[in-house]
Amino acid sequence: MDSLTQFALGSAVGVAVMGRRTRLWKAALWGGICGTLPDLDAFIDHGDPVRNVTYHRAESHALFYLTLTAPLIAWVAARLHGELDRYRRWWLAVWLALITHPLLDVMTVYGTQLALPFTDRPFGVGSIFIIDPLCTLPLLVGLAGAVALRGDRGRRWNLAGLVLANAYLAWSFVAQQYVYGVVHESLAAQGIRAERVLATPTAFNTVLWRVVAIEGEHYYEGFYSLLDTDRQVDLDRFPRNLALYERLRDDWHVARVAWFSRGFFAMTGRGDQVLISDLRMGQEPYYTFTFAVAKCLEGRLVPRLPVLLPRNLDVEPILRWMARRLRGERMAPPRGPRPHALQQGHAASGPGEAG
Repeated sequence: MDSLTQFALGSAVGVAVMGRRTRLWKAALWGGICGTLPDLDAFIDHGDPVRNVTYHRAESHALFYLTLTAPLIAWVAARLHGELDRYRRWWLAVWLALITHPLLDVMTVYGTQLALPFTDRPFGVGSIFIIDPLCTLPLLVGLAGAVALRGDRGRRWNLAGLVLANAYLAWSFVAQQYVYGVVHESLAAQGIRAERVLATPTAFNTVLWRVVAIEGEHYYEGFYSLLDTDRQVDLDRFPRNLALYERLRDDWHVARVAWFSRGFFAMTGRGDQVLISDLRMGQEPYYTFTFAVAKCLEGRLVPRLPVLLPRNLDVEPILRWMARRLRGERMAPPRGPRPHALQQGHAASGPGEAG
């Protein structure tokens, strides 16, 4: 999730756990700091964009390592404030503020390696967008009430904010499961035997959902609103260009993106460059993570140091379409130009096909 939400969650947890045992500002400050600490790994340069993306939310988000770190941070906080007699309570507050960060992150689709060092699997429920005001606002209002009202009444406001934020997360999961049911019905009705299916909310809401389905050489994208009057998902079909993947699958960067995306990837070409996109984030053809990973030289595909390509999306028509589609109005999403075929005879991608 975004930094503001993580700071607010950590602060709310700190205030709730410390209660009357320390001044409210101390609990809120240390909770917010601990709620933000795991994301400092984003400032580490691992050498190339693929490493930077796929090593984010790794050790710094692992429950095991955060649990080992909590006693030291708690000791520092208690020592600075002369509250070593309340060290155990500080320990609990710090630990909960630290681990609720990756537990919230895992609700997004990005992928959080919270089980390191036992497994490096990137977990991601994908039921909430990385920024969602309805998750953040209850936390901020609860904290504001705690500051304004103080005492037990203020702490009740803070607790209410935590409860509402978590209730919204629970709602997002329930809504996602409903959408999955609709999607599987639609796939069966259209004769699509999908190997992988993903349903994630579009930006800033849990009403309009984006669907991605993988079937062999193709992937399908569609959208479903909870306000739609039927249980039908209109799907567009696009090529994955697995022939390109087979020629480059031994390249570490290509294999890493394929692993990190949990199989939701496609390859294509732009000029003489080979691209790989993580299909989970963004929408066709504007993906958050598209990397140039190889070049076509004299008929050969030569791996290169990856480059993260800019999205170059026109935000205004997408937001206008989202506002109308969210309300249940059936209309095709705005599609920008897709990358064209590789030069020198290496076909990469063609136009989208109506599913």
